[in-house]
Amino acid sequence: MTATQVRKNFFKTIEEAAQYGQSLTVTLDGLPKVVMMSAEEWEGWQETMEVMADQDLMEQIRISDKELAEGKGEKWEDIRDEVLADD
Repeated sequence: MTATQVRKNFFKTIEEAAQYGQSLTVTLDGLPKVVMMSAEEWEGWQETMEVMADQDLMEQIRISDKELAEGKGEKWEDIRDEVLADD
């Protein structure tokens, strides 16, 4: 949407962008300038970026993925109750 369209339909645009899985790119002078999305989805993206920035955690994830692919390690379904009981 253009910035002019967003301005004319601001509250409707907010409602549309607030739907999970929806995003709206706002253009100015034909160029994309901002993206509107739900706060819930934005928080999810932020958490994902934090995990991806943590090199140690990403290495642990890679090791776990490799072990699972090789048939090693434990499946979540098998240890879920034990892990959740510790919280």
